[in-house]
Amino acid sequence: MSNLIESIKARSYKLGFDDIGFCKATISKSASRHLKEFIYEGRHGSMQWIADTIERRSHPKNMWKEAKTAIILGSNYGPQINPLNKLKYKSYGNISIYAQNKDYHRVIKGKLKNLAGWISAQTRGEVKVFVDTAPLMEKPLAEAAGIGWIGKHTNLVSTNFGSWLFLGVILLDTNLLKVNNKPYKNQCGTCSKCIDICPTDAFINPYKLDARKCISYLTIENKSHIPRKFRKHIENRIYGCDDCLAVCPWNKFAKKSKNISFIPREDLKKPDLEKLSDLSDLDFRSLFSGSPIKRIGRNQFIRNVLIAIGNSSNKSLITSVKSLLDDNSILVRVASVWALGKLSKKSFLYEFDNRMMYEKNNEVINEWLESKEELNSK
Repeated sequence: MSNLIESIKARSYKLGFDDIGFCKATISKSASRHLKEFIYEGRHGSMQWIADTIERRSHPKNMWKEAKTAIILGSNYGPQINPLNKLKYKSYGNISIYAQNKDYHRVIKGKLKNLAGWISAQTRGEVKVFVDTAPLMEKPLAEAAGIGWIGKHTNLVSTNFGSWLFLGVILLDTNLLKVNNKPYKNQCGTCSKCIDICPTDAFINPYKLDARKCISYLTIENKSHIPRKFRKHIENRIYGCDDCLAVCPWNKFAKKSKNISFIPREDLKKPDLEKLSDLSDLDFRSLFSGSPIKRIGRNQFIRNVLIAIGNSSNKSLITSVKSLLDDNSILVRVASVWALGKLSKKSFLYEFDNRMMYEKNNEVINEWLESKEELNSK
């Protein structure tokens, strides 16, 4: 099988993958235990699909009982610049590095299917491919396959690519390994930079994340209003957060991605908050066609944009905020009320007096009242 493994490696690199590892189709008992703790403690928040698929996630064979070997493929999406530098541009939206171009799921899945088809022809066996859309725990498999280790921020860290690897998995019903590889040795040491930098203190302990506090969760997975206590900490992040990834010292070995599908679009490097706030549903779907951002929808996205505007201190954006006070979406109206209160007490109180008698939604009314109380307490 060693010749086949080498052939698979060669073919994967030819297809554009940047790293590859092999392991038995199993995950450690500790990884399964951590997943169950994550669910039982409610740290998954509203991501109910994780709880619903907990048994399948706890072991690859629970998804496919014939699985014997896992091949893990890594695709480098290393950024051109340090994403932390973008936090200082308050009037521009900060989009997570992975979402500044095409949806990586589609890009990687095509190459995975190509490789899997070739492997199936060689082994005459069955194969299945996964790219972060099925209940399969890719990171523990990547660790077992020697691609990297799971850092204190619960993400994979590579000595070759730092924090910037997309993962794809191919499961085989063929046993390619006589014995399993030794898992990658954790090299975080005493470093805690990823934990210390988190704006919302989402890490309870090293290797233990509370998703409900995570900015990526709050701006992407959370379909409701962003809790008031977290809004100022979101700053100008309008889709995801890269802080715990970007601060990792192992990024000194990271390489800039050469994959054109992962290189940021010019219009998404520093998108103007004023222009984004004016997007209609049609405009939104057009702008983010083929992007992972599209899946959260216009209303949730504008909610995020308004939170960023409220944190911008840019009074020229008041007109943009006021234009959204009458939006059909309750999500948008609530966020616009908060943003207006942050930008101008005078404008807020004027609009309060003119709108409260007409507003029918209790969530919006409560936002007006809470924001007014906050302003008057200062």
